[in-house]
Amino acid sequence: SHIPFLGICLGLQLLFASSEETPGVEGLGICSGKILRIPDTKGLKIPHMGWNKLEYGIDCPILRGIGEDAYVYFVHSYQAVTPSNYLAASVTYGCQIPAMVYDGNTVYGAQFHPEKSGKTGLQILKNFGGLVK
Repeated sequence: SHIPFLGICLGLQLLFASSEETPGVEGLGICSGKILRIPDTKGLKIPHMGWNKLEYGIDCPILRGIGEDAYVYFVHSYQAVTPSNYLAASVTYGCQIPAMVYDGNTVYGAQFHPEKSGKTGLQILKNFGGLVK
């Protein structure tokens, strides 16, 4: 049996092989892609801090039952650049930023902070807890 894993914020970023934030330091390489600094956009501050609305991608068990108008809380300066087959949810902040990645098996990553995301975050954590058998 496989034990589910949820990486939060930097925990998501560690799922990738490399990051601009720490050149030469290898990540876990579980998800395809890399971590890059969020591009500068006029009128938007980096770090990206605050609430953003989730936009859904691939089916992801821990996002089931989360409403279409779900907002989650972010604090970060770097983002994943990953193929769409890993993209469970994203947000728009000057560009499309992956909010939740999922390997289709047992590995999940949240760029946002579910523990700071009110009822939506609590439901995501409950959904994740329900995966453990």
